[in-house]
This record gives sequence, structure tokens and C-alpha cells, in this order.
Amino acid sequence: MATFLVVGGSSGIGLQVTNQLALAGHTVHATYNTNTEVATTSNIHYHALNVLDENINLDFLPASFEGIVYCPGAISLRPFNRIPTDDFIKDYTLQVVGAIKVIQAALPKLKESKNGSIVLFSTVAVQLGLNFHSLVASSKGAIEGLTKALSAELAPTIRVNCIAPSLTNTPLAASLLNSDQKMDANAQRHPLKRVGTPVDIANAVEFLLTDKSSWVTGQILSIDGGMSTIKL
Repeated sequence: MATFLVVGGSSGIGLQVTNQLALAGHTVHATYNTNTEVATTSNIHYHALNVLDENINLDFLPASFEGIVYCPGAISLRPFNRIPTDDFIKDYTLQVVGAIKVIQAALPKLKESKNGSIVLFSTVAVQLGLNFHSLVASSKGAIEGLTKALSAELAPTIRVNCIAPSLTNTPLAASLLNSDQKMDANAQRHPLKRVGTPVDIANAVEFLLTDKSSWVTGQILSIDGGMSTIKL
């Protein structure tokens, strides 16, 4: 069994990943910022962490561990000309700089495993180009570039991959799915005619973290109900 770090493991996809990895018998160190969570099993350990802090302290990690999942994110859909420049900076700081700081802080211990894995998150909007998605697509486009660059630099001992979901039914997307009408309208945009669930994404994360994907690195994996590749 392995040991994993799930940053943002107290809500949404991060919570599902945390519980799923623990259920499989792995040890999970999960972090939270504002959404505290009570560990459901003895192999889940929660730690307070604000990725916006100047210094990231990961002393709670063991001397060697096998993987990182970086889950913090934001969804703010607005017309481009109504988004202050500072909002782009804040979004980039959370979604990109935060990931960089965590990876840099954890890298010495991750390298000790000789078989590490990093999983980051993008969005279907990077490849598709969607109205009002300039804020999130800008940051997540940078994440995709970071994934490619790190996968080359850290090979062969650490694999780096990225998941690009479409809309997923999590607290982060609550305002977009808070009625039956919105849920159905968003479901119909996908060839598989439903909105994604945290389990859909967590299954892909678990695959990319474990030896089942031992020959997979540098990939942007679209888990999006067919939205990015199928036109109906």
C-alpha cells in the first residue's frame, strides 16, 4: 500500500479521492483550508494548509511517499471585459502557483519513493473555448503546460499527468447546478447526457496515482462525458 497527499481533500472531488484511496487501503494525508472534515478511517490524516501562505509546511509527510493530487480550484464564469486584472492574478495564484509551491515543497520526499505520481486538474474549457470561461481557462491552460514540462523533467522516477473534466456535480459547481432545469440543460450538452460526478473523476485519479498507469505520463486525460471529442 502507498501513501498519498491530497491537497484540498475535504470537499468535492478531493474528498471523494481521499475516501476512495483510503478504502483501497492506502494512507492519505489530506489538507483542508476552510472546509474541515473528520477522518472516516484511521488511514486518513487531515492537516490544515493554506496554499496561499508564503511558506508551505509539509512536515507532516513521511520521509518517502508516492503521490500528490492538487485539487484547489475555482469556477467564476463572467464576460471577459467585466473581470478585473487582479482576479486573473488571484485565480492563477490559487490554481497554478499553489500547485507549484506544494510540488516544490514535497518533491524531495516524493523523489525518495523512486516511483512517484503527480495528478493536477485542468478543464474541458482549455481545449474547447467556451463563452465566459477566460478566467478559469487561463489558469488551467498554464496547468496543462506545467504538466507537460514537469513530466519531462521528472521522468523516469516521477510521472505527472492532468485530468481535464467537464462540469462535475460538486459544491464548487453548486450555483451552476442548483435546479433541475440547470442540471438537465448541462447534462444535454454532453454526449453521454449527464453531468459528471466526483466518483467519475476520482476513479481516473486513482488510476493515474497507482501502478495501473505505470507507463502513462505527460497526459491530459479528458473525463468529460465526450464533450471535448464528440459533436452531436
